[in-house]
Amino acid sequence: MPIKIPNDLPAVKTLQSENIFVMTEKRAIGQDIRPLKLLVLNLMPKKIETETQLARVLGNTPLQVEMELIHTRSHQSKNVAEEHLLAFYKTFDEVKTQYFDGMIITGAPVEHIDFEEVEYWQELCEIMEWTKTHVHSTFHICWGAQAGLYYHYGIQKKLMDKKMFGVFPHTVEYKKSILFRGFDDTFFVPQSRHTTVLREDIEKVKDLKILSSSKDTGVYAVATKNGRQIFITGHSEYDAETLKNEYLRDLSQGKPIEIPVNYFPGDDPTKEPIVSWRSHANLLYSNWLNYFVYQTTPYDIQTVGEED
Repeated sequence: MPIKIPNDLPAVKTLQSENIFVMTEKRAIGQDIRPLKLLVLNLMPKKIETETQLARVLGNTPLQVEMELIHTRSHQSKNVAEEHLLAFYKTFDEVKTQYFDGMIITGAPVEHIDFEEVEYWQELCEIMEWTKTHVHSTFHICWGAQAGLYYHYGIQKKLMDKKMFGVFPHTVEYKKSILFRGFDDTFFVPQSRHTTVLREDIEKVKDLKILSSSKDTGVYAVATKNGRQIFITGHSEYDAETLKNEYLRDLSQGKPIEIPVNYFPGDDPTKEPIVSWRSHANLLYSNWLNYFVYQTTPYDIQTVGEED
């Protein structure tokens, strides 16, 4: 089954042009199936781009997924039209009485700011606390993963000397992890961040398990023992052009930025990037939806949160 998204969401045309099966609300009504209810808290500035990236990987499974988008009420987005937010997004207040099989909390460009100084931090804390009782499995990405590890377990992020930027080889540490079932011994993941979390801080928390890492970038995937909380430090969902656009943006703004690692052929930014992560990105999200959401979520969605 495909992903079910609002009829007029810009992602629909993009995904259909890529021959990705998308089901609009009108078509889904005719099917007698309870779709997986998935909530996405989109903290990224380019919301339409992120919506499309996530819809692409979430739609590449045999499961029917109903994606609901929310944004923070305590932050005014400057990079997306108000009309788009009004048409396709809700606030947390509008969904907090509902229950969801899964949730994604995206990254955000606020790494240099202390968590408590982020404009919407208190609202995000409220949402992350709510996930314990209203979401079966929550998937945190990049800064969202760092925020989740800090809120739930007190693990602080660390500022790096320079931006970790490029596509890096990773390995699976915990071979029994079903999140990485079917993965090759080495797989590639885009990384774009200024901060990190330390292995030794994670290993002090008995409820957490490191699943995957990289000798170049450190810890990549962390999960609770029951899979209710999953933390991913990279951006497997990125498009082919995303790192290129970030590189050109930073150059134009005069920021110190190096050519992204393992991305342009011969490190030549005039050439088209090499995509080396797409198959593993699809497998990562497919495994999460199948093993941590579909296979284990209760049939009665209102009992989500009672599993423990």
